[in-house]
Amino acid sequence: MSKYGPNEPLPPSPRSRDMYGSPEGSTYSPKMASPRIKVSPRTRRLKKWPRKDIRRMLHVVYRVGNIEESIKYYQKCLGMHILRKIDAPEDKYLTVFMGYGREDNHLAVELTYNYGVLKYEIGTDLGHFGIAVPDVQKTLNEMREKGFLAPATTSVDLNKDVYAYIKDPDGYPFKLIQRKGMRERLWQASYKVADIDRSILFYQDAYGMFLLSRNDYPSSQKTFAYLGYNLDDTKATVIELECNYGVKEYTKGTGYVQMGISTDDVYETAYAAELQHARTIRPPGPLPGIPTKIYSCLDPDGWKTVFIDNYDFARELEPAAFKSRVTTNVILETGEAKRCRPYDFTLGND
Repeated sequence: MSKYGPNEPLPPSPRSRDMYGSPEGSTYSPKMASPRIKVSPRTRRLKKWPRKDIRRMLHVVYRVGNIEESIKYYQKCLGMHILRKIDAPEDKYLTVFMGYGREDNHLAVELTYNYGVLKYEIGTDLGHFGIAVPDVQKTLNEMREKGFLAPATTSVDLNKDVYAYIKDPDGYPFKLIQRKGMRERLWQASYKVADIDRSILFYQDAYGMFLLSRNDYPSSQKTFAYLGYNLDDTKATVIELECNYGVKEYTKGTGYVQMGISTDDVYETAYAAELQHARTIRPPGPLPGIPTKIYSCLDPDGWKTVFIDNYDFARELEPAAFKSRVTTNVILETGEAKRCRPYDFTLGND
């Protein structure tokens, strides 16, 4: 059971009307208000836990068919660095963590290569991974100069953001979004959902996220909601939920796996998530063979999230853990050594 500290003021309620915004006008649905019912002290404590917990998005996990090709693309085209690599030949998989900054305060992508599996289906349910860049057109020009496929021109989306879509070697969509002054470059993870109100409530109450904005576009038959753990969306990754009016089902892919989120207590997190009708996939506890404690569950649309103990995750990032579990170089089949190294922790955050 968690040990709670002194009572501290909670952050603003995620349901606050002031946290809704839209270029076409602020919106609020009566469905957003929970009915007043008598609950036990334990239930009240569990309902507060997701917003009292220390949480942030750690990494997005998906499978790739050619790890060498993916590493080259993410380094040379997207400008990411290898942060760490875990090779498990006995289990026939290789995992490479890549990103734009240290894992202790930036989102990373976790590329998983399963030996012998060369292709995965993306599915129609995955939106995109958003990367913030100061100048989208300049970025596209640089990509083409390096020999990578990229659109010749930019577009403007419903939110009035300048953007362009590109795809990695496995077909995962990345959206380059023009934003200046962003601390977090790997800025968005976008998922399609069937019921936007249901999903907003779930991510607030079960996962403890704040609703940063909700943008309704009736003329385009779409609604977007943006949620995260930092009220300043320039400093941390946000989840984008996309609802297309009238679409209740999407095809599930085989490539995307899950989002990793930190927590101070996986057991309390599990109780709180199940209280909001999360479907448990792995009960809380340590992973086989290693002491890292996790809990994983599904949201109403089947999107998987794994909660990872903060202390255990920090321990995984310690230099001693790198020495025992991580190989710092990947030698390609061509015999050419690429820039595959852990992030230099002596440098700054960015």
